Amino acid sequence: MRIERVAVGGDPVAAAASVRALAPPPASVSEAVAEIVGAVRDGGDRALRELVARFDMGGTPAPPSLRLAPEELDAGLLADDVRAGLEVAITNVALVADAGIGDDVGVTLPQGQRVVLREVPVRRAAIYVPGSQAPYPSAVVMGVVTARAAGVEEVVVLTAPPLDAVIRGACALCGVHEVYAMGGAHGIAAVAYGTETIERVDVVAGPGSLFAQEAKRQVSDVVGIDGFYGPSDVLVFADASADPQLVALDLLAQGEHGPGAPVVAVSGSAPLLHAVADALERLRTGREHSDPAAFVLVHAESLREALAFCEAFAPEHLELVGPAVERLAPRVRTAGCVFVGSAGATAFGDYVAGSNHCLPTGGSARYASGLSPRAFRRRMSEVHIGPAATALAAAGEPIARAEGFTVHAESMQARVGENAPR
Repeated sequence: MRIERVAVGGDPVAAAASVRALAPPPASVSEAVAEIVGAVRDGGDRALRELVARFDMGGTPAPPSLRLAPEELDAGLLADDVRAGLEVAITNVALVADAGIGDDVGVTLPQGQRVVLREVPVRRAAIYVPGSQAPYPSAVVMGVVTARAAGVEEVVVLTAPPLDAVIRGACALCGVHEVYAMGGAHGIAAVAYGTETIERVDVVAGPGSLFAQEAKRQVSDVVGIDGFYGPSDVLVFADASADPQLVALDLLAQGEHGPGAPVVAVSGSAPLLHAVADALERLRTGREHSDPAAFVLVHAESLREALAFCEAFAPEHLELVGPAVERLAPRVRTAGCVFVGSAGATAFGDYVAGSNHCLPTGGSARYASGLSPRAFRRRMSEVHIGPAATALAAAGEPIARAEGFTVHAESMQARVGENAPR
């Protein structure tokens, strides 16, 4: 187990950068992904089946159809307690997602024209569900329920075969009828470009391997994507009153996501950080698979310095623990999701709290948001000009002529006075 100790030392930005640098640099897969994406784009179903056989099925030939038959999707496949838990997750995620849907807004402007901002869903979306290491029914819920709340008519799921019963059951419970047994860059390419048997989608969303995320990036010129999800991280900001065992347990829980990113605790209390280190050593027994890039314990001289470190680190998950720290919640600006209070384990957000667990990673919380209905909706303007044409032409015509677009100027002027349409 690797435990690193860092002092902010008056420079929160440099300290945050040094902690981020503890993560191993990601491998470059752009050329390999480009080859895979190009093969599916140009070769359709034939190339896709070859890639599924190669990457997903260990060389076993792929079946003629990669789409699961209806009888393979059955909520009855789920154990009773798992089904009950997923039903709680579905309800809570849906309620939070519904709250994020914006109403159409109209505004009448000074010249008299009216502009209506309409928010409309895309027609068809794909949810990528990681599946090569373990089944993740929670990823089905987070993606599918959010897309449904956004108003998407057709939601499809793709994940690497073989599809575990819990994934097939979760898809049925979420009302998904179109599920494809394919993963990786080839699966992303198939739904982005479409093949002879797979209809293209408008948006691809969901976490996944580096290959899947790079594929999303490469096809983003033809399909919408929700973002690029890298290794998962957590930052626990605690004051001296925090329970070190709970802090350590949350760090270990985050470590289950693997060695891609550091997990971090920051505090102005040196005794708390020492106690967290001791708890990590003690609790890790029997939990050896909970190994992140490093466990990092960061000492700050003040709450202000600790908060500045948090803002510079821009964590995917930020836990605020202890009365003095919890009061700072309204001041947090850069985090994927903030959990307030000693009961606020990040693990709740991964499953049943109602917030979405698809969150900005690698410090991208400085500018990116978590998965929400916005990923599946778009704003469009509806403009009603009417008599305002005269005033608008007077303002717009000289601009158009200054830009060299004389026909634009003529088009506006044609709507003025006696030339106006009847």
